[in-house]
Amino acid sequence: MKKILTVFFILNSFHSFAQNNTKDFFYVKTGDSLPYLKYGTGVDRLGGAKISPIDSNVVLKVVDSFETDYKVQLSAYHSAWIEKANVQKIQQADSEFQHLTDSWKVFGDSLFDYVTIQLDEKLPYTSRMELDPSLIVVDIYGAVSNTNWIQQLGSAREIKNVWYEQPEDDVIRVFIELIHPQHWGYSVYYDDSNKLTVRVKRQPASLALKDITIAIDAGHGGTNMGTTGSSKDIREKDITLLFAKDIENELRSRKAKVVMTRVNDTTLSMYDRITFLNQQDPDLLISIHLNESDEDTVRGVSTYYRYVAFRPLSKAILHRLLETGLNEFGNIGSFNFALNGPTDYPDCLVEVAFLSNKDDEQKILDPEFRTLVAKKIADGVEDFLKSIQ
Repeated sequence: MKKILTVFFILNSFHSFAQNNTKDFFYVKTGDSLPYLKYGTGVDRLGGAKISPIDSNVVLKVVDSFETDYKVQLSAYHSAWIEKANVQKIQQADSEFQHLTDSWKVFGDSLFDYVTIQLDEKLPYTSRMELDPSLIVVDIYGAVSNTNWIQQLGSAREIKNVWYEQPEDDVIRVFIELIHPQHWGYSVYYDDSNKLTVRVKRQPASLALKDITIAIDAGHGGTNMGTTGSSKDIREKDITLLFAKDIENELRSRKAKVVMTRVNDTTLSMYDRITFLNQQDPDLLISIHLNESDEDTVRGVSTYYRYVAFRPLSKAILHRLLETGLNEFGNIGSFNFALNGPTDYPDCLVEVAFLSNKDDEQKILDPEFRTLVAKKIADGVEDFLKSIQ
């Protein structure tokens, strides 16, 4: 009986081994549709909770599928999800060899600072911002260090120091320490030679409002009407444009440079808006919306941010908007709105008030109130700039 059990155990183990080694995965490559890695498959009206953006043409190993998402294996102990619409299947030979890091360089040009890391393949990565000290942290998955020096040049003016750790056998963690406490944005991407680049935006030389470029986004537009008020003739897309133009006028009167994502009733996707903003490279972004609730007693103003390093702008603007007499609905973080997602510049989503509340709606429709809101948002921006060391 003992021998039979032993043979059964060996056969069963062999069968399990064979099952585990069956190729039940495939590879995909990210597209140019501003893809994001996500924590899971959960969704709300804003989509699944996002980890961080990822560049196009990055190869990912798909190990599971659920409805509109693929589960991708980043390293031995890390996985993420990505929307199927943001990737395409490719033929890729599976390999077990280690991907090694090569030369590193830290330098600056006339506009930005850079950290470049040479790899042998476009490996997946995630990034985040940390505070006190001010850090950009990038995890590169599937990578093993073969780096014995990091060349740091004096032309870098915002990057204070760069180093790395290998917290796991197949994860390289890059630390980029900044000189200033306030993050001004960064982007991560690959060039054609598989060189991972972190481009770091410097703190503006002057923090006077006249030397700052501010992007104003009027929410919705065109076929995207947004919410409506007590009358279906009152449409969010129309009112946000009125607010945006008042804010533009107020900021220009204070000599700020202003970029508008739309100036008329135009249909713009989030991809269109983000692509345009990346081309304009603003110092700050403010997106204007109006809120709604199933309960018509809910009212008030609120501001939103995705990354904690960008929270100070949203707090300063909310503080000033409360001077309009609006109730406080709050300062809301980890918000999954698309325009809060880019890491390239500090941003703030403003939900001015609730169109679904009659008292708020009356204020929203008052031109003098809209002028007041514009002044308070401009005051909040100036407060933010003055608070920076």
